[in-house]
Order: sequence, then C-alpha cells, then structure tokens
Amino acid sequence: MATLDVLPDGDRMTVTLWGELDLGGRRLLPDLYDILTLSVSGVDLYLDSVGFCDCSGVNVLLDLRTRALDQGKTVVIRCAGRAVERVLDLTGTRELFTDAARPDGGDPRADADQDGLLTEVAQLRRAMQTRPTIDLARGILMASFSLSPEAAWSVLVRTSQNTNTKLHHLARELVGAVHGSTLPEQVQRQLAAAVAGAGTRGGTAAGHPGGAAEDGAPGTG
Repeated sequence: MATLDVLPDGDRMTVTLWGELDLGGRRLLPDLYDILTLSVSGVDLYLDSVGFCDCSGVNVLLDLRTRALDQGKTVVIRCAGRAVERVLDLTGTRELFTDAARPDGGDPRADADQDGLLTEVAQLRRAMQTRPTIDLARGILMASFSLSPEAAWSVLVRTSQNTNTKLHHLARELVGAVHGSTLPEQVQRQLAAAVAGAGTRGGTAAGHPGGAAEDGAPGTG
C-alpha cells in the first residue's frame, strides 16, 4: 500500500510517495485533494520510492491533475523510479506532469490550453480503461494461433481496420467468443486473413475461442 509524506515549499506542497501505486492508491486521493487545496499553485510529487505502479496508479495521478486544473493549479512529478517511469512512457502521460504543462495565467490562450489538456486526460483515461480487454484479446490470439505478441497486435489492428471496428470493440467481441459468443461473419473472414498474413504456425481447434471454423477464425462454432 502506498503512503505519503507532505512538506510545504513556498506556494507549493511537496508530496513524497512510498510503496505500491495501484488501485489501492485511490484511498490516498482525499488526502491528496486536501493537500492540493492547501497549496497556492499546486503539488510537486516525488515518486522515486514507489516500487510498483500500474494504470490504476496513473489514474490516481490523472484524477489529482484534473482537480488541480479545475483550481488553476498544477501537479508536477519532480522525480520517479523505474516502475513509474515505465508506466508514464507506456501511457504517454509523462508530459502532463512537467513544468512545461503549467498554464500561464497571463496568456489569453490559457483557458483553451486547459480545455485541451482536460480532453487529453479524459482520452488517456478511456484508453487505459480499455487496455486490459485489448491485452486479453491479444493473449487469446497468441494462445489460439501460436502468434508472437507483435504478430497478435498486428492481427488485431489489421482486423480492426478492415472491418471498420474500433479496436476495443473488436477486443471485446474476441473475449466474448471465448465464452460462446459468435463473431460477425465479416470479422471472422478478416481475422482469418490477418492471421494467415501474420504467418501463423496454426493452432488446435480446441484452442480457438468460441469453437473452430473451417477458415480458422474464432467464434464461429
């Protein structure tokens, strides 16, 4: 479980976190919100002692940042350990917690910039919420067709493009096929073509989600 320590520093509050920043980190949000309210311009985070961080942990940071933007303040990550750095890079959120992300109160474009940042935060949050389903669908393809992680990702993307289906919708359909749902015929065809194009080594019929089809696509049983 993550714990925190706080130290006033001029018009800002310095917060140091220890432990694991995951779903359980949400219990820290009330304290973090109070600390933010007590600050004049925002919060500086020191996360170099955080040994584990996942997308739920990043969501905690994004929630704090959204609250800060509402108050005209900022949240800046001053330093972070390898676990946090990796998730920030994977989610593309690093730049949202830098000095460069501070709104300039004297700039007439500040309101528009803040609206854009809020939209970006919302998009990132939605992306992280759908990521587990996408990863699960990729794992299903890897197990069903003996694909590498890269090849399974390519199959997902190509099938999504060729069927004009959003990637997370396609992933949800594939996961549903494991539990007996039937994939749409167009998805079956394009999935089979994408798997063939990825150079699959083949998989046993029993391993195919939703049953085996003549063309090798899952979900046709």
